[in-house]
This record gives sequence, C-alpha cells and structure tokens, in this order.
Amino acid sequence: MSYTVTESLLNDLKTALMGRKLRRGTDVEEVVRTTLKKSIYEIVAQGAGLDLIEAVKVGPKPYVIVFFGINGVGKTTTIAKVAYMMKKAGLVPVVAAADTFRAAAQEQLEYHCKKLEVTLIKGKYGSDPASVAYSAITHAKKVGAQVVLVDTAGRMNTDADLMEELKRVVRISKPNMRILVLDSLAGNDALNQAKAFEENVGYDGVILTKVDADVKGGTILSVAKELGKPVVMLGVGQEYDSLVKFDPEWFVERVFS
Repeated sequence: MSYTVTESLLNDLKTALMGRKLRRGTDVEEVVRTTLKKSIYEIVAQGAGLDLIEAVKVGPKPYVIVFFGINGVGKTTTIAKVAYMMKKAGLVPVVAAADTFRAAAQEQLEYHCKKLEVTLIKGKYGSDPASVAYSAITHAKKVGAQVVLVDTAGRMNTDADLMEELKRVVRISKPNMRILVLDSLAGNDALNQAKAFEENVGYDGVILTKVDADVKGGTILSVAKELGKPVVMLGVGQEYDSLVKFDPEWFVERVFS
C-alpha cells in the first residue's frame, strides 16, 4: 500500500477506537479487526457499482471503450476477455487493433478475435492508430454493432511521444469510457503509472490483471484512495471467462483470509 493509504487507515483506527469503552470480556483484537475491515471497505467501495455491460446497454451506440496501460500488463488478453463478456451478454463487439507499434500485437488480437468470432479492424504497422480506431467505429455504425473495444500500444508512463499519440487516439475516437489496465503485481509502481495516465489522458476506471497470483491488493487500495477511481474488473486467470466484476466485500474478506 502507498504511504497515504496506510496513514489514512491508521487515522481511521485512531478515530474509531481511542477512548472507546468496551464491555468486560470483549475480544479487543476482533474489535480492531472489524474496524479495519470497515475502513478498507469504505475505500474500495467507492464507484464499485460501475458495470461495463450495463454501461454499454444504456449508453449511446456504438459505445466506445479505449484501453491503455504500460507494456506487459495483459491489456490485449484483457480486451479479448471483455469481448467474450460482451458477446455472452448478447452484445455485438468490434475490436480495433490500434496498437500499430508493437510487433505481433495485431496478430495476437487476430488470434483471439478468430476464436471468439469477433470482427477485428486493423491497419498496417506504423500507421496512424487513431485512424484504425476511427475505422472500427465507422464499421460498427455500419453493421449495427453496439460496442467498439480499442486496443492501444503499451507505453511507459514516461514516454512523452507515445502519450501524445494516445491523446490523439482519445481525441479522435471520443470514447464513452477509458479503461486503464494495471498489473496487480506492480505494487506502488502501478500507482505511479495510474497518476501519469490520469494527468495525461484521464480515465474512468481500472481493470487489474494477475490477481490470481495471490495478491493481497495494496494496488487496489492505493488507486481507489489516492485517485478516487473505481476498480471495474479483476483478471483472475488465463481463460476468457476469468475476468470478474470487482466485489468490495469479496476483496475485504480476501485481504483478511
């Protein structure tokens, strides 16, 4: 957890417990534990009601979601999982391979889209990623698809040129939702990434990957507390159906298990 979150939790404990009178025989450890659980829950519960499927169903069509994050967080696989989730909900997705930078990025998406029987719009390597996103949106309008999922090149939060490119993709595609994909194993570095992306392009929610690797969730707490952003979904495995909606109660129990 970040220092800010740690300090906040300690202050919550102080406020709730200092000077409090307890009945004789009360389990003090359990009182502290319950108070800490409540404090953690209040941090992660903010915005937890954000539902991707519901947002697409009630939002304008096609509903455009742009995904971004640094290299290696599992963004492309996450997009495939979201496409699977949309199809399962009876929605028709179109995927935009707007990562025209990384070698094999489009082939990786194409592999998933063929398996899922989802339309993929792509361009040549080195071409303008914003034009690929625009083409996908145009195609979705033409065929009546309800949602466009835009993949973008993984970029370090310190890469000014690629950040400018991402700003252009966002400016042209005018997304209804911007999702930052973070690696839950990255710890406080994930928070630094989140801050940089918020300053440059802004985002509406977070999807955390690799949560199945026995992560207690300091990243979730840090992002929720310091940036006030909802954690929308968690990646808990490699299969297409291993993307689950974030449940604050489940999370708190997991922290204490």
